[in-house]
Amino acid sequence: MAGREVVDLLVARGETLATAESLTGGGVAASVTAVPGASAVFVGGVVTYSADLKVDLLGVPQPVIAGPGAVSDECARAMALGARTLTGADWAIATTGVAGPTEQEGKPVGTVFVAVAGPADAADVRRLALAGDRAAIRESSCRAALDLLIEQLRD
Repeated sequence: MAGREVVDLLVARGETLATAESLTGGGVAASVTAVPGASAVFVGGVVTYSADLKVDLLGVPQPVIAGPGAVSDECARAMALGARTLTGADWAIATTGVAGPTEQEGKPVGTVFVAVAGPADAADVRRLALAGDRAAIRESSCRAALDLLIEQLRD
């Protein structure tokens, strides 16, 4: 289970995690907090489903929303960095994308961006093209976000 590995790696490093989620609606946070002992590393998370909340709470620049959009590399990066700033966590995961049933911002269902921001104040973003129904896309997005964090923590 990716949540268990994330918790174990963060405990070993003495570091903390926060989340900023859109299409996953708190699924990443749920995966982490399902692990006994997660409170040692998980500081909290926000679900910013609307573009306005991404801007107001996480500090996503309005030109990002107006330009590349809420479903973009730039938005995922800004969400992750904003979650780190908002919570003071060492690491933050962000998810944004289109789970369906229809396209958004001209982007097809299954277009997802996951991001991880770490202590170096940089963020790594991965674009995904996922298949399946809404539930499958959301589940795959959660797993991809956790896997990206695991990669970062292992480096």
